Amino acid sequence: MMPSASSVPIFSDSDLIARVQKNNDRNAFAQLVRRHQSPLRASIRKMTNGQIELSDDVAQETFILAWQKIKLFRFEAKFSTWLYRIAFNVWQSEVRKKHEVLLDTETMPEPEPVMSEASHTGMKRDLERAMNVLNDAERNAILQCYYNDLSHDEAAYVLGIPLGTVKTNILKAKEKMRAVLGAYADDKNSKGVAA
Repeated sequence: MMPSASSVPIFSDSDLIARVQKNNDRNAFAQLVRRHQSPLRASIRKMTNGQIELSDDVAQETFILAWQKIKLFRFEAKFSTWLYRIAFNVWQSEVRKKHEVLLDTETMPEPEPVMSEASHTGMKRDLERAMNVLNDAERNAILQCYYNDLSHDEAAYVLGIPLGTVKTNILKAKEKMRAVLGAYADDKNSKGVAA
């Protein structure tokens, strides 16, 4: 007789990780993947500017590396933070590979647009425009702190940079975004008055 869903014990991430580290428990790792794949994929999608195929590749590689390296996990950070760091490193590696290919071919492909109902709303469009003025370091800091809801300390760990650098990048990003969003709002308001 199969146990009902309500009688299946719920294990913490720590319990599942310990089971994987001790016994190579693939079922425990599968539970970790199910638990963390949606937020991780959403984060990766934002990092890749909505490129679905690249996002899927980065997510798959992240979980493969997590399985291979889980014995090295020392509980110094949350498991989700550790996964974000792996994903960020995989994505950076992909960016470097693509950059090398672009230098070889000297062609620049257009990024795939993110097409969803939400992307047609004014607020999302405005935010995307503001994010586009940020450099990579600023954008990465914003993604980790605001999209992934990490603390500055956790973002520093994921990005592999000093805490002060994260704080500086956040501050610069906010200033740039305020300027863009403020100018855009002023432009929209002046068009509305003239109409």
